[in-house]
Amino acid sequence: MAETHQKGFNAELVANDLGHCCLGETSCGQCQGDKCTIGYARQCVHNYKVEPKKEVPEGMEHIPTMDFKMFDEPELETAIAHILKECKDCKEDHTENCIINVIRSCYEVGLFGDIHPYEGSALQYLMYLKSSFPEKSGHIAELYTSLK
Repeated sequence: MAETHQKGFNAELVANDLGHCCLGETSCGQCQGDKCTIGYARQCVHNYKVEPKKEVPEGMEHIPTMDFKMFDEPELETAIAHILKECKDCKEDHTENCIINVIRSCYEVGLFGDIHPYEGSALQYLMYLKSSFPEKSGHIAELYTSLK
C-alpha cells in the first residue's frame, strides 16, 4: 500500500529519511555534525522543530557542498521522492531558502555531488533529473508517483 503525504514540511518524515541516508560513524568515522550534508539537514530539521519557520536563514549558503562522504543512495532517492511530494509546487513563488528546498538540496549533494536547479515544480524537476541523471531518476520518479 502506498504511503500518504500531505503538502508541507513533515519534520518527522524528513528526520526519519535522514537517519536512513546516513551510514553512521562506522562508515565515515566521527560524526561531523553540520559539516556533513546530512548533518546540516538534521540541524535544519532540529531548528524547525524548535521554532517552525518556512525559511532557513541563508540555508542554501551553508550547505556543505564539498562533503564527499558516502551515503545510502537508495535511501537518498526515497528521501528525494518524499520531499518532492511535500513541496507545494509554488512555481514563481519558490524561494531558495525554503526548508523543503534546502533539505532537497542536501539530498542532491549526497546523491549527485552537487546542487541542481529547482524552479518550484516537482514535475519539472523530475524531467530535469531524467535528462541529467537517467540512471538514478527512474527510481525517484517511480517512488514519487507511487506516493499518495
